[in-house]
Amino acid sequence: MSDQATPAVPATAEAKVPRIVFHRFIPQARLPQRADRSAAGSLPTRAFRYCEPVVTASAFGYYVFPPITFSVLWDGNEVTWTYEGADGWLPLKVAQFPNFAGFFDARVPEEIRGFSPPFVGALQEPGLVQMWSGLIVRTAPGWSTLVRPCANLPRHGAYEMFEGVIETDRWFGPLITNVRLTRTGVPIEFRADFPVMQVQPLPREALDEQGQNNYEIVPTIEQLRPEDWDDFYDTVVRPNVMEKRPRGQYAAAARKRRKGEGGDAPEG
Repeated sequence: MSDQATPAVPATAEAKVPRIVFHRFIPQARLPQRADRSAAGSLPTRAFRYCEPVVTASAFGYYVFPPITFSVLWDGNEVTWTYEGADGWLPLKVAQFPNFAGFFDARVPEEIRGFSPPFVGALQEPGLVQMWSGLIVRTAPGWSTLVRPCANLPRHGAYEMFEGVIETDRWFGPLITNVRLTRTGVPIEFRADFPVMQVQPLPREALDEQGQNNYEIVPTIEQLRPEDWDDFYDTVVRPNVMEKRPRGQYAAAARKRRKGEGGDAPEG
């Protein structure tokens, strides 16, 4: 993965306003980068070529990396940690990123000195750890940020990540994630060269209660409308009765629609 961010080319005047802006506070932190359709190369070739829902989900958002390679160790009660350059394992309560507090205080307004965000900390609940990415995110008005595990990347067997939605157009604070450790007695490594989370900007109107309560359930198959059955036939039946069924029809149609709407239509 390249460490260089590739600026998007705006298609319209409205697109010139960034939907999301990443502010890097820890200079050692790797720059965020667009998530990719292959899920960092982990998808099977057939899924990458023909399963448009999977590759679309994989590419939605941005990869965020730990600012340094570090490890935590949970004995079922206490958490210890170590990092590149540390002198062994250290008890973890709340810890600053190495040498960051002085760096921060030398560059911020006087009234903000002494308030550098902590890098990693053990929460009061057993096995829960909070980590700062070294970034602060701001989104366009009306947009929030979903913080979640990386889509379709294989999950680590020793921890689970919480998901959260932050109103980042109003809240200008550290981009953090909470982790539940699920394995005791073994070091759990977080690598600086591998994404630890995926952030996805979402319009807040998609999250409001009124919008989410605007739904309908069709409880029985007998209640489907004739146009529903027409769509079912076109989607499910027709491809199976064709003499020569082309592969990846959904993917091809979705890419064609995206191209017609002015979006990217990568070959695959």
